[in-house]
Amino acid sequence: MTKKIISIASLLLVILFVEAEVKLPTVFSDNMVLQQKSKVKIWGTSSNQEEVTVSPSWSKKKYVVPVQDDGHWSAYVSTPSFGGPYDIQIDDGQQLVLKNILIGEVWVCSGQSNMEMPLAGWGNINNFKEEIAAANFPDIRFLQVQHTTRNRPVQDAEVQYGGWVAVTPQTIAEFSATAYFFARELYEKTGIPIGLIHTSWGGTVAEAWTSTETLNKIPDFQSAIQRVTSADAQAEYEHELHVWNQIMAQHDEGQQDGEFGWLSHKTADSNWSVMQLPTLWDTDILPNFDGVVYFRKEIQLPKHWIGEKLYLQLGMIDDEDVTYWNGKQVGTTQGYNQNRVYEIPASLVQSTDVTIAVRVFDSGGGGGMYGEAAQFNVVGPNGEYLSLASDWKYKIGVDLAKLPEMPTSNEGPNRPTVLYNAMIHPFTPFKIRGAIWYQGESNADRAHQYRKLFPDLIRDWRTHWNQGDFPFYYVQLANFMHKEPQPIASAWAELRDAQKGALQLPNTGMAVIADIGDADDIHPKNKQEVGKRLALIALKKTYKKAVVFSGPILRSAVEKNGEIHLTFDPVGKRLINRNEEPRLTGFTIAGEDQVFYNAEALLHGDKVIVKASQVSKPVAVRYGWTNNPDLSLYNDAGLPASPFKTDNWKDSTQKARSANPDSYAK
Repeated sequence: MTKKIISIASLLLVILFVEAEVKLPTVFSDNMVLQQKSKVKIWGTSSNQEEVTVSPSWSKKKYVVPVQDDGHWSAYVSTPSFGGPYDIQIDDGQQLVLKNILIGEVWVCSGQSNMEMPLAGWGNINNFKEEIAAANFPDIRFLQVQHTTRNRPVQDAEVQYGGWVAVTPQTIAEFSATAYFFARELYEKTGIPIGLIHTSWGGTVAEAWTSTETLNKIPDFQSAIQRVTSADAQAEYEHELHVWNQIMAQHDEGQQDGEFGWLSHKTADSNWSVMQLPTLWDTDILPNFDGVVYFRKEIQLPKHWIGEKLYLQLGMIDDEDVTYWNGKQVGTTQGYNQNRVYEIPASLVQSTDVTIAVRVFDSGGGGGMYGEAAQFNVVGPNGEYLSLASDWKYKIGVDLAKLPEMPTSNEGPNRPTVLYNAMIHPFTPFKIRGAIWYQGESNADRAHQYRKLFPDLIRDWRTHWNQGDFPFYYVQLANFMHKEPQPIASAWAELRDAQKGALQLPNTGMAVIADIGDADDIHPKNKQEVGKRLALIALKKTYKKAVVFSGPILRSAVEKNGEIHLTFDPVGKRLINRNEEPRLTGFTIAGEDQVFYNAEALLHGDKVIVKASQVSKPVAVRYGWTNNPDLSLYNDAGLPASPFKTDNWKDSTQKARSANPDSYAK
């Protein structure tokens, strides 16, 4: 009996010991980076209803904290100057040890696809193979946050790879290129370990990254927030979408009686237009077009391919496709960032004459069949292939501008607050140095609204982190789309100006990159320079290094004798004209009629003198005010002046209020 009692008691002790288990949020793991010279919060849960002891190896101090009735506990631990590696022991009766911890600088990296764009994969930045091979920086660590949405704030985030990861050639390929190059520049110039919390999602709007408390103060978003939290919203949306899809089908010229007639191999297409693929049609072929476009191409297969299984490669398609091979459907995919590779069974390869037909539906913004030419092929046996990167015939099936507005889904990432709730809020108790942000393409059609939304987002994050006005550095939109020969209204220019306006907030900085974009690619490949320009801001403003961090800044504009004299602070030593000719490019000028003309602009010391023969009494100058500007004004450090305007005239986007669920830039 005594032995039995002892055994039962021992078993109870074992059970109690097993139950006394510390659980931590995903932000805490081996290999993590903690903010230096701070009181960092370490928190979690425990089944032990008494206390938890936190013991960092960099000090002899033990932090003993109580466990609350609901199992939560937290400790504020003092961190030293940068260094490591260290361990942290957390004990509630059962010990948990976090290993290989560095003390350094922690930066949150967020935004849409240009922040998300990896070195390799769909990104394939400049020299990506060489960059990956050289990425041996064990003192740079990153935490990759999983794409997740939540209608209400959650306390923990979903992350990849089980937690923090050190930068090596084996780990870096799929990580944010901009964030990595930012960190690499900081590390090489300071020697301080860098931790990156990367939490971004391609194609997303800024309001998705903003809290309910802040958006409720902006009338434009109040009804959308109510929909996010409504229990009946999804059912209402599905009904509205069903009705809308019926309307679209009725207006689709390529669809009759539920069949896609224009995808048939018998369709006459001699009067169809021609488009060279791959491309995004928004660049100059079908500017600002959203809707359905049908594509067709006739090819000849080698005779020895008959009866063989083939593969049809169509690169990326923005957003949805239905693909036919000789009148038979062989694939359909949703999602702008999905590679289209469709298997063609041998039973469909019975003739050398083949018609490939694709119905592309773009619900908003950039549309088309795009990617690298090497991604457009029919792949045959033994590695043989036929390239499809050439002229295709096309015809518009539906123009969404002629239909009622498409219903907005109550699912997905482009809804107010849902990304803040899932991918930002869980990190707000975690001590950081600052944030870098690369977003705006998806809000460009509502650029005027961004003038308030973006500063409010910055204030919002600072409020929830409760660390004062921590550094918030961001990237201005790159140059994109075809060049306009004459001045026109530009939503992208207005968005850039809205971004520039946020510099009025304390401790902000903006990297100007409207000189390193790509007319044909909304995801420019030179992410090295983007990261470097962000890092220059941080090195100057946060780390107090003697570097030039900005291009020239406009100080004044004065009208003199039919000219406007602009005075600049070069920030560096002097202003530079990057053109080979004497005149600066990118300047336009207007009188009181608000009609802008291309201007003659000459550099004189720290001044630029602007005039145009069509404007005798000028009152306003704009610079770089187009989708794809020709920036010419630099300083001697090689940094460009930001696009700007001297007037306060109305934006062309002033009346745009509602978000498109599938916004322009993916």
